[in-house]
Amino acid sequence: MTPEAVEASINAFLSRAREQARDGLTWAEFGSLTLDLLKLAIAGLEGVSVMDGATKKAAALGAVGLLFDAAAGAAVPWAAWPLWAAARPIVRVTLLAFAGGLLESLLPTVRAAA
Repeated sequence: MTPEAVEASINAFLSRAREQARDGLTWAEFGSLTLDLLKLAIAGLEGVSVMDGATKKAAALGAVGLLFDAAAGAAVPWAAWPLWAAARPIVRVTLLAFAGGLLESLLPTVRAAA
């Protein structure tokens, strides 16, 4: 698979996630989207031979960052938006750190399924 094909599949996933977020999300739904996106990124990036492991990990985490930017706000209740404005950067960094660890633990599972 080419890097462009992986990027296209990630962009298609993000587009579907934005559509789903229009009606609001729960944090559980956002977590499920994050997990699904990581699996998609791992499976796609495994076939890209022109990238090393660190670059692949950065690309997958970059996709999670894009998902956060596109959909996480939909999981925040309207009344919590003032708090969200202050907490958003911290939550984003925490999510990316969590996703990095999750990515490492998903690698063997996704590789075995492929």
